[in-house]
Amino acid sequence: MSTRTPSVIVIGAGFGGLATAHHLREAGITDVTVLERADDIGGVWRDNTYPGAACDVPSSLYSWSFAPKHDWSHRYARQPEIHAYIRERAAASGLRDLVRTGAEVASAAWADGRWTVRLTSGEELAADILVSAVGQLSEPAVPAIAGLDDFAGPVFHSAQWDHDVALAGKRVAVIGTGASAIQFVPEVAPVAGRTTVFQRSAPYVVPKPDRTYAAWEKRLFVRRPRLHAIARRSVFKLSEQLNKALDSDGGTITKVLDRAWHLHLRRQVKDPALRARLVPDYPLGCKRLLFSNDWYPALVRDDVDVVTDRITAVEAGGVRTADGVLHQTDVIVLGTGFAATDFLASLDITGRDGRRLHDAWQGGARAHLGITVPDFPGFFILYGPNTNLGGSSIIGMLEAQAGYVVQAVLEGARRGAALAVRADRAASYDEEMQGRLSSSVWASCTSWYREPSGRITTNWPGTVTEYQERTARFDAADFEEVAR
Repeated sequence: MSTRTPSVIVIGAGFGGLATAHHLREAGITDVTVLERADDIGGVWRDNTYPGAACDVPSSLYSWSFAPKHDWSHRYARQPEIHAYIRERAAASGLRDLVRTGAEVASAAWADGRWTVRLTSGEELAADILVSAVGQLSEPAVPAIAGLDDFAGPVFHSAQWDHDVALAGKRVAVIGTGASAIQFVPEVAPVAGRTTVFQRSAPYVVPKPDRTYAAWEKRLFVRRPRLHAIARRSVFKLSEQLNKALDSDGGTITKVLDRAWHLHLRRQVKDPALRARLVPDYPLGCKRLLFSNDWYPALVRDDVDVVTDRITAVEAGGVRTADGVLHQTDVIVLGTGFAATDFLASLDITGRDGRRLHDAWQGGARAHLGITVPDFPGFFILYGPNTNLGGSSIIGMLEAQAGYVVQAVLEGARRGAALAVRADRAASYDEEMQGRLSSSVWASCTSWYREPSGRITTNWPGTVTEYQERTARFDAADFEEVAR
């Protein structure tokens, strides 16, 4: 029986990848390399620098449990502060020293008991364990609109914001009305000459209880961290109620949110014709619930148009819609979200007997506990299939997954073998997930949560607490040994 400390490669240096590196190191596994394709750490909080970028989860929940931040400037933190937090804590703890930036992974293959990871540069690295922490929201979704490449002006996605493009006085077309658009449109509209928002589906937008923390509050939380912990726990319990509400009957919280949305819309949009265009055609919660105090006020501006006609093509001078109108514009901004269901699309992962992960995921991604896949020994995923949340902070899920990965790595090291989840256990888990999800509110409409087939591959159908409990203990009976 081998007790050799295994080597680990982690792909991605965002919240999940760095949390995994921390927990591995705490367990005595020090041969850890984190590969990051960009030139800095931070994941989505490095990439999403669009105007108004902020978290829609309360700041008190948005830090690692092992490195809590007590002095957030706002109840809902802004992108620069979150990115700075990740960088500062990673540097102070030594996690940054484990990261190789500018190292983009092209493929990984398992053979002879080890993983060989090939970078786009051609360099090859080897490790006993491979962890993907690229997340669900790392690949921007660019819509297949005819003529988009023919547009004469700048075109960019909100996650790849081009800060060199001056928007002052310009005619700006915004395609999409998701979580990013509701943050950047209120910032862009007062600057642009005219803003045209192309809406395919109206979102539910409820008030955001945001505010700036006073200096005395921040000092109090820093000096009395227990008070901050109590506040964090209280917010967590409230967010868990939101998670519970996303079931078949909705419950009281959904009714309260629906009422809050109705009042919010009516108070901020007086024009009945515009208000009618901003009413969603699906149940509340079926798509991502959004929080904003300035989205509706931005849309009622005289220099903002909301277009609900379908886009048929983009031409050199603007965007043409199904009614035949050419909406002339100077700049196009894509607020079209991410390819969330295309898990690990940019990576070519090959497991036992040459089985490719993308082939195993035909019809929709699936993984036991959202973490591990049959025939892929020693391979683990953070923020994998069915681990996204309708409410609460994803960091609680990521740390639970990181803890589970550590247990699996230690068990494999103890046995001197790579571990692969049993196919029957993974199938049983997937059947449970899809059964529960079929009665959730997410099954009531088409969204980025679902495959074209209707299968829900992104979301977890329970509370964070339940997930933490299910991943707290590694069940060796779920796995088979694969000799090294």
